[in-house]
Amino acid sequence: MTPHVIEPDPQAGAAVKAADRAHVFHSWSAQGLIDPLAVAGAEGSYFWDYDGNRYLDFTSGLVYTNIGYQHPRVVAAIQEQAAKLTTFAPAFAIDVRSEAARLIAERTPGDLDKIFFTNGGAEAVENAVRMARLHTGRTKVLSAYRSYHGATSTAINLTGDPRRWASDNGSAGVVRFWAPFLYRSPFYATTEAEESARALQHLEDTIAFEGPATIAAIILETVPGTAGIMTPPPGYLAGVREICDKYGIVFVLDEVMAGFGRTGKWFAAEHFDVVPDLMTFAKGVNSGYVPLGGVAISEEIAATFDKRPYPGGLTYSGHPLACAAAVATIQVMEDEKVVENAAHIGENVLGPGLRELAERHPSVGEVRGLGVFWALDLVKNRETREPLVPYNAAGEANAPMAAFGAAAKKNGLWPFVNMNRTHAVPACNVTEAEAKEGLAALDAALTVADEHTA
Repeated sequence: MTPHVIEPDPQAGAAVKAADRAHVFHSWSAQGLIDPLAVAGAEGSYFWDYDGNRYLDFTSGLVYTNIGYQHPRVVAAIQEQAAKLTTFAPAFAIDVRSEAARLIAERTPGDLDKIFFTNGGAEAVENAVRMARLHTGRTKVLSAYRSYHGATSTAINLTGDPRRWASDNGSAGVVRFWAPFLYRSPFYATTEAEESARALQHLEDTIAFEGPATIAAIILETVPGTAGIMTPPPGYLAGVREICDKYGIVFVLDEVMAGFGRTGKWFAAEHFDVVPDLMTFAKGVNSGYVPLGGVAISEEIAATFDKRPYPGGLTYSGHPLACAAAVATIQVMEDEKVVENAAHIGENVLGPGLRELAERHPSVGEVRGLGVFWALDLVKNRETREPLVPYNAAGEANAPMAAFGAAAKKNGLWPFVNMNRTHAVPACNVTEAEAKEGLAALDAALTVADEHTA
């Protein structure tokens, strides 16, 4: 793809910013305290503003532009579908909807062969939980503290991070537990084997005290995303699968962020040889070009609704434009070996490069990840592992991370910053040169973080 020629137009940018500030209500924000960047365009792994500043996007939007911005084949597919059939109600069989479902089902693990389409990841979680509760006749759902599952009513209550707190009143029957995280182990473990075994025992103890016959589902992000990209230790997910089978609990894996190539596999579950009963997806299914999500459903759970109507639906379920984007995206990922590229970049460029940065920067406590899904855990002190900023820090308490983020942007990198971490999550088709460019910008920005270490 030929690099876009950026022509600065500050006056246009000012007009965009003024209209935004006058009328757009932004998510997760105190409206009077934000200053959104006015974006003029994007292409591949980059975007630019109206002042001519170009940024390498190490966030993939919100970890969803898995094939980068403006891929010409997907743009063309959306245009062609719009000319053919722009929209149609979900109760009908539509060719592009059927093809998107077929292509997704071919790639999901095990017998997850039925696809319920939603508009995004949160709605996918809402419907997966509804299916699990109806299938089992039970109410409770167990989720991990370090997690994010979406911002709709049930999804936000299943979420473990602080974004839940203000809305933690909308769904009865949510119980949280500690998932494994060896670097900050709640189980005083010293090895991955200990962490896995103790986390599984803790989960089974929680089930025992909550009452196994009351629990409909356990939901986990296969690899937690926003919460810190903590790859589960060997044996953990398989152990959860065994626990679910033992007590008749539905096992739900949330692959909204980790799916469609992000970890170097089509789905992160493939790394752990585990098949859930339900799997949620969104984001990378069509690189976010048109909103789309869904639930991949096992044969057993799908059979529950063979004669019994499923009490759920969405006006735009399986929207033709979104499905056309999904079909084209999956075909692009196959033809251009995007999943293989994500694995290669992680193993040979990002992984080694980030670990090399950790050796030189005292602010880096741990490097973890796989594929193009990485996190740097930034600390004040490597020995004590004290986070660079407190949990859920804001304002002055968050100044060290804010300074780090500003330094990254000054060096042409748009970083993914959350709490005391920065995540390296570029597009799955990022090139070696682009990944190395990002590493160089991180190197410079980390010198600012180092200034706040003890």
